[in-house]
Amino acid sequence: MPKNILVVEDEPTLARLLSYNLSQEGYQTKVVDHGGEGLQTALQESFDLIILDIMLPGMNGFEVLAKLRQKGVKTPVIILTARNAEEEVVQGLKAGADDYITKPFGVAELLARVSAVMRRTGTEDTFAVEEPGTDKVIQVADLRIYPEKYEVVLNGEQIQLRPKEFEVLLYLVQRPGVVVTRDDLMNIVWGFDYVGGQRTVDVHVSSLRKKLEMNQETVQIDSIRGLGYKLIVHTTKK
Repeated sequence: MPKNILVVEDEPTLARLLSYNLSQEGYQTKVVDHGGEGLQTALQESFDLIILDIMLPGMNGFEVLAKLRQKGVKTPVIILTARNAEEEVVQGLKAGADDYITKPFGVAELLARVSAVMRRTGTEDTFAVEEPGTDKVIQVADLRIYPEKYEVVLNGEQIQLRPKEFEVLLYLVQRPGVVVTRDDLMNIVWGFDYVGGQRTVDVHVSSLRKKLEMNQETVQIDSIRGLGYKLIVHTTKK
């Protein structure tokens, strides 16, 4: 069955571009051009993904996203942000966005990001959250990650991570199979005003990788030369 995508974009040319190229890939799309209408549509209808522009009439994308999450809508969301608007990316991710695309963007990037979000949010046995009333936990193969406690349990035993190692791991597990750049990790985990270099990221990832590889083979962090890192999850042990 085709996946349904809601596009909330008020710029007509871009909206047509998104709708056309997504349709060519077999997705069913619905386009709205107003923030309030986008919110109501997302609340009243079922979608597999929402592509949400930040600058919208009536209600901006941050407000739409916040209200959706407040009302318990877990549909994955990709936000569209302006070039060099890192603060929009951070705000959007904190508000509950699953990924972002910076305008202007190419069709290949758009389709790759849509496919990646569909993959990782559609794999229930890889990424899971406990029912309400219990501690929030992310299950990734042999790992159980408790975001609110900054705790990680590997094969039933707790492993000790430094706070930044934990934050790096949390960011990566929410994007399995997706290359995360060093700049992304630096900005999200350390902040835009951090004065250190990318070597800090490499040191923390190296330490984290060693701790993860103890007594388990289903989760690993791959280095992507010249770019960054990618979390790989194997459904069975190698």
